[in-house]
Amino acid sequence: MNAPILRRAEPILLVGGGDSPEAHLAPLLARCETRVAADGGAATLLRAGALPDAVIGDLDSLSESDRAQIPAERVHHIAEQDSTDFDKCLRNIAAPLVFGTGFLGPRVDHQLAALTVLTMRADRRCILVGEEDAIALAPPQITLTLPVGLRFSLYPMGLVHGESTGLRWPLGGLDFTPAQRAGTSNETSAETVSLRFDAPLMLIILPVSHLPELAQALLSAPGGWPARARG
Repeated sequence: MNAPILRRAEPILLVGGGDSPEAHLAPLLARCETRVAADGGAATLLRAGALPDAVIGDLDSLSESDRAQIPAERVHHIAEQDSTDFDKCLRNIAAPLVFGTGFLGPRVDHQLAALTVLTMRADRRCILVGEEDAIALAPPQITLTLPVGLRFSLYPMGLVHGESTGLRWPLGGLDFTPAQRAGTSNETSAETVSLRFDAPLMLIILPVSHLPELAQALLSAPGGWPARARG
């Protein structure tokens, strides 16, 4: 793979062209000193008073007026049409964690494409932040500290097996696949939830109000998935 366009030692914010609820965008802007736009997501950052550190994509949604406000060296045109702008960004960012907003709505096909990218780029730790939910691909093992009785959904993107402690319905001994068995609407039965998975194919879906706990757990999780052989 090519060298990343942007490399940081701290989490960064990635903003797409979809809806970015202000209630969630403002705290992310305050937390992340580095802000990247996926193509037309530059408009969202500029409206919020934040100059993008980089704009990455095929640039078909970047207006001329927005582009004129951004230094030319920060604009990175990737012309190929075999991937989404989210994928173009995620594969060109090296950071311990990426917070992605503007990718989960309102179109379902866009949401599904974004979730597919999470699995394709399993070596990149990323949380997609929406109006109601925060979604991340589970690493090989992760431990979260959460309130008892919290909605804790898991959704497989392929055949995957796992082990769990701290969930009302344990995962052990089950085959999870999109067509046969998902893990949605589970809930926490203890304040500490520990998970292990055998493949980079399980999504964790939590209420967005618990984004900080999910972020801390991902940053603390040992090991990670290898990069897939993809451009």
